Amino acid sequence: MTWWCTGIRWTDGRPAIGWYGDGRGERVSELAYGQRIAFAARGERHCLGVRRAGKRTPCPTADTVPGRAGNAQCPECARLDRSFSVAADTNAADPRTYRVYLAWFGPGMVKVGITAEERGSARLLEQGAVAWAWLGRGPLMATRRTEELLRAALGVPDRIAYARKRGVRAHLPAATDRAREVAELHARAAALAGWPESLERVECEVADHAGAFGLDSLPGLPGPARVLTEMVSGGSVVGRLAGAAGPDLHLADGLVVDTRLLAGWELTAPGDEAVTSVPTAPIPSASATPAEQGGLF
Repeated sequence: MTWWCTGIRWTDGRPAIGWYGDGRGERVSELAYGQRIAFAARGERHCLGVRRAGKRTPCPTADTVPGRAGNAQCPECARLDRSFSVAADTNAADPRTYRVYLAWFGPGMVKVGITAEERGSARLLEQGAVAWAWLGRGPLMATRRTEELLRAALGVPDRIAYARKRGVRAHLPAATDRAREVAELHARAAALAGWPESLERVECEVADHAGAFGLDSLPGLPGPARVLTEMVSGGSVVGRLAGAAGPDLHLADGLVVDTRLLAGWELTAPGDEAVTSVPTAPIPSASATPAEQGGLF
């Protein structure tokens, strides 16, 4: 029985690696900071099909997926996935309560987004938000209108590239400084006119994910220097897990493993003498990555 990796999963604020077995459902392997991790890819990378309402439908053609693709889906499954998606605005009738959030990833790196209230902070963990706060809650379309209002009025981008987030994680300001910046941005956002009447405002209460991500240990280790760019059949990753944020695993030697690139592979235990032998690329340093976000507040 083959178990295919589905990438990182954040459950109760802790990271785990997800697995899918056709006919056997899904399971996870919990991760602990400080543990040794070692795995090798075998065979070909396969499409993981479509996951909806907690259930996964296998790809009907069992297509293969390019190793460098950020999404382990074939074009047809990706199209089907987006045909009923809140993110793609193709599921506007979703009756659930949604929340608008303010997410902070580093100095000058802020975005506004929405997530289903029942998911709690899972979306913030998945994106790698270091600090964050709720802005409001209400029906889907009200939160979507609020999201667009804040983006347009404040110049907040739709997304922040993972490369920028990785470049600053080992050099973040103190928790008190992070909280102060988020609180100031929350106040400025709340002062804007034009919020939908059906949206309930939420008072500022800043949360911080540094502990969940293991970021407190990163300053004493080599800064993130290289990132996995592709898994290849027979390629191995070996190292000690120092932290995790969003889809990224931070190893103690400075390698960052983007677990989106693990999804769709069968991963096996390498030999005792195995070393990391997969394609990687340098991560731009924080000084080489623009810190300011044009037009923000």
